[in-house]
Amino acid sequence: MPYQWSQDNHEKRLSLWPYRSLPPRGFVIFIAVTASFFLLPLLAVLGTFVFWALLPFLLAAVGAIWWALQRNNRDREILEEMHLTSDEITLSRHEPGGETRHWTANPYWVRVNCQPEGGPVENYLTLEGGPRRVEIGAFLGPDERLALKDELERALAEARSPA
Repeated sequence: MPYQWSQDNHEKRLSLWPYRSLPPRGFVIFIAVTASFFLLPLLAVLGTFVFWALLPFLLAAVGAIWWALQRNNRDREILEEMHLTSDEITLSRHEPGGETRHWTANPYWVRVNCQPEGGPVENYLTLEGGPRRVEIGAFLGPDERLALKDELERALAEARSPA
């Protein structure tokens, strides 16, 4: 699952991130294979006017695929971090553009809500408490959000219990 719990003294931390199914090495291999398949038909017309007429379009297609994959990778640079103590829960979301949004509340008043249907995504997961409601793990799959809901409820129950 693309999230990880850690604990340090009396603080629990949760880090969540989107899947990255194409590592850098895979990206290079994919672009090389795609370029090879695009350029393979040009071997038949090598040295002719048709070669020079088709080459810019094929290079533009490879460039467009490269740009789209890089853009997708940049858009996946989201990181959500939650810090939970008996006194405070803090959720920070680091956006791809560098913006960071924070939410803080008292864990005693925080509720974990899951909307199986009717939300923006299936099993829409939110934390309610303090001044507003915040979404957590929007990039996770529906089953992962359900599993995270149970883990969040357990962690909040532990934080609320006297030590």
